[in-house]
Order: sequence, then C-alpha cells, then structure tokens
Amino acid sequence: MIATPDYARLMARYNAWQNDSLLAAAKTLDPVDRTAERGAFFGSITGTLSHLLWADLLWMSRFDGGETPEGGIGESAALFDDWQDYLARREAADRRIVDWAEGLDEAALGGDLTWHSGALGREVTKPRAVCVVHFFNHQTHHRGQVHAMLTAAGARPGDTDLAFMPGEG
Repeated sequence: MIATPDYARLMARYNAWQNDSLLAAAKTLDPVDRTAERGAFFGSITGTLSHLLWADLLWMSRFDGGETPEGGIGESAALFDDWQDYLARREAADRRIVDWAEGLDEAALGGDLTWHSGALGREVTKPRAVCVVHFFNHQTHHRGQVHAMLTAAGARPGDTDLAFMPGEG
C-alpha cells in the first residue's frame, strides 16, 4: 500500500508543525506584506495560505464526510481573507487532520475514492491511498511556496526537515 496509517499520522503531525512555523513567521509581517502580490500562483502569502486551507478542507470532506468548503480553486485564494478568522480555522483544520489520521486503520486506506473534481469538471475515481498521499504532497508543495515568500519578505520560518520534527524518534 502506498499510504499506511502510520504514514498519515506522521504527515498529519508534520502538517501541523509546519503550519505553526509558517504562521509564526507570517505574524511578524504587517498585513500589507502578507497580502502583497509576490508572483506565486495564488499571488500572495495570504492567498496561498487561503488556498491551502480550502484544499485541506475539501480533501478532508472527501475523507471524513465533514463540511465541504465554499467555492472552487479560482475563489480559494480569497476565501479566508480575515487574518484572525483564518488563524482559528487553520488551527481547527489541523486538529481535524490529526484526529482523522489518528483514527485510521489499514482498511480505511483501502479501496477507491470517488468524487466530483471541479478542476477536471467530471467524476474521478482513484485509490484512496493515492488520494491521501496527494493530500499531504499538496500541502508540502504550497507550504514551500509560502516559505519562499515569507523568506523573501524578511520573515524567518523554522526548519522544514521532517527528520527534525520535534517528538519524532
């Protein structure tokens, strides 16, 4: 199997750790710097963070049957534009992801997942384990973009190395 419960639990903890680091760095910037156009696919630091939260909530709704976020990819960068609201929603989403991962067993990662893809405009079926790996890979991809934008703006996010995550081995 491409994804295991242990993999999902590790990556859920990594996601929360990295989001904490990025948000601590982002909080050192003023709102103008966080929302400045920086040439990234979703424009700004806040736009990319908003897209990432939207995507996390969308994938989690597919995995756990919870609430689906509003809008599509095109609207995702502006969906969470209130900074304090965003911070609270991000924290809640990270708890949800960790709780979901903690409850997984091998059977929960087996079989296929079918959903309507707004990006493709059609129904898609993929192995659930592949979708879980994609979920965590998507997070890492966009957090890397945010890390680069924060660094360019003068903020200093922490380490990103999975091997150095606190509390691991």
